Amino acid sequence: MQQVSHPTVILGGGFAGLFTALHLSQQNYSHPIILIEQRDRFSFKPLLYELLSGELHSEQVYPRYQELLAGSKVRFVQDIVQSINLFQSRVSTASGQLFKYSNLVLALGSKTTYFNTPGAAEYAMPFTSGKQAIALRKHLHHRLHQAIQTQNSERRRLLLTVAIIGAGPAGIELACTLADLLPIWYDELGGDGSEIRIFLINRSREILKGDVNSHLRCTVQRAMKNRVIPVDLLFDAAVTKITPEGVEYQQQNQTQILQAGTIAWTAGTVPNPLLMELEVSQSRGRLVVEPTLQLPDFPEVFAAGDCAINSDHPQPPTAQVAYQQGMAIAQNLKRMKESKSTIPVNIQMRGTLMKLGLNEGVANLFDKLQIKGQAGHLIREGTYLQLLPNSAHNRKVTTEWLKDELFQRHRSITPMQLGQTPWLSGVATAAATLIFATPLVWRAAQPAQFQQNLIWTGIPTLLDHLTPSSK
Repeated sequence: MQQVSHPTVILGGGFAGLFTALHLSQQNYSHPIILIEQRDRFSFKPLLYELLSGELHSEQVYPRYQELLAGSKVRFVQDIVQSINLFQSRVSTASGQLFKYSNLVLALGSKTTYFNTPGAAEYAMPFTSGKQAIALRKHLHHRLHQAIQTQNSERRRLLLTVAIIGAGPAGIELACTLADLLPIWYDELGGDGSEIRIFLINRSREILKGDVNSHLRCTVQRAMKNRVIPVDLLFDAAVTKITPEGVEYQQQNQTQILQAGTIAWTAGTVPNPLLMELEVSQSRGRLVVEPTLQLPDFPEVFAAGDCAINSDHPQPPTAQVAYQQGMAIAQNLKRMKESKSTIPVNIQMRGTLMKLGLNEGVANLFDKLQIKGQAGHLIREGTYLQLLPNSAHNRKVTTEWLKDELFQRHRSITPMQLGQTPWLSGVATAAATLIFATPLVWRAAQPAQFQQNLIWTGIPTLLDHLTPSSK
C-alpha cells in the first residue's frame, strides 16, 4: 500500500513564510505546499511609507497572495490558525479545517503590543500592514479637510497635530514621511502647511535605542530637523493614557497632555501569542531554534522571522533576515526530502536602509558607507523592490518605479515643494544615473565577480530585466 505524503504546511505569509513557499516551489520540491495566512494581501512592510504617501501604488506594495502565487505549486489558504499540535503533527484553523503535515514552518510573525496603556488599542493607529497604512492615509485626509473648514484656531491646531508613539525605525520613518507629506497635502487644500505639527514621543532620551540602526542616530536627527516641517521630539516621556484627541504622558514626574487629532502607535510588537502555548523552549515569547532554524525537539518543524531566535547567533527581526531565512529553510526542506542533513543558516547582514522623508533616505552599506539624500532613497527603494516575491510582479513594479524616479513622470510631488532647487534636482538625477551606470560597467568588465558580490542586492536581476540580453 502506497503511503500518503502529507504536505509541508507554512503558517504565516510574511517575508519568512512567503519566501519559504516561493523558494520551495521554484526548486522543484516534490511535496505539496500549503501556505496558511489570515489576510488576503501581502504587506511589504519596508515600503508601507510609500503606500501611505502615494509614492508607490497599492498593487506594488500591497499585492494579493493569489496574484503573487499564481503559477506556483503553492496552495494558498486564507484562514486563521487556531491551534498547533506538534506531537500529533497537525494544525487546525478557525474555519474548522484540519491539516496533517510532514513538515511545518512557523512564521506567524508578531503583533502590535500597547503595553496595557489605557485607550491605546481604541484610539491609537498601528502601522504594520497595508490595510493600516491605507486607513491612516484616509484618516489624515479627513483631519486636513476638517481643519480647513474650521475657524477656531485651537481646534484647528489639534486637528493638524500628529503624535507618533515610539522612536524606533518605524516611528522615525513615519515621522519624516509625514513631516514632508502633510504640509503638501494641506497646501493643496488651500491651508497653511506651516501649521502642521509632528511630535515623536519616546520613553527614553535616545532614539533608535538598542536597534540595529542605532549608529545612524546623528544622520536621523539631522534629517528630522530638515524636513518641510521639523519633527518635534519629546524625550523621557512615558505614555500613560491615550484619549480620542490626545496623549497623556509622564515627564520629569509631571503629567503632561499633548492634544493631537492623529495618534500613531509604533512603540512595539510581541510574538504571536499562539506560539506561547507550544511546549518548547522560548525566549521572551520567541521560539528557540537550532542554527538550522529547526526546533530542538521537533526537527521536522522550522521557525523563522519575528517569532524565532537562535540564542547563540541572534538576528534582528528585519526583512532582510526573514528573506534569507525563508530561502535557507526551503533549501533545508529539500535536503531533508533528499535524505541529506540540514545545514546551518548563514545570515549576511549587508547594512541598513531607512526612509528619511519624501525622496530622501540613507543606505548604510555593510555598516561602513552611508549614502544619503536622494541617492540613498534610490538605493533603498531599488533594493527593496528587487525583494518583491514574484518575478513577473517584481519586473513590472521595478520598471514602473524607475520610469517615475528617473524620468519624473506622473510625479505628484515636485522638487520645489520639497524645498529643492531645479539645480539640486538635476544633480540628484545625475547621481541616480551614475548609480545605475556604474553596475553596468562592472557587469560588462567582470561578470562573475559582479554576480557574486551583488546578488544579495537584487541589482543583477534588476539589470537583467532592464537591459537587453547579451546572450
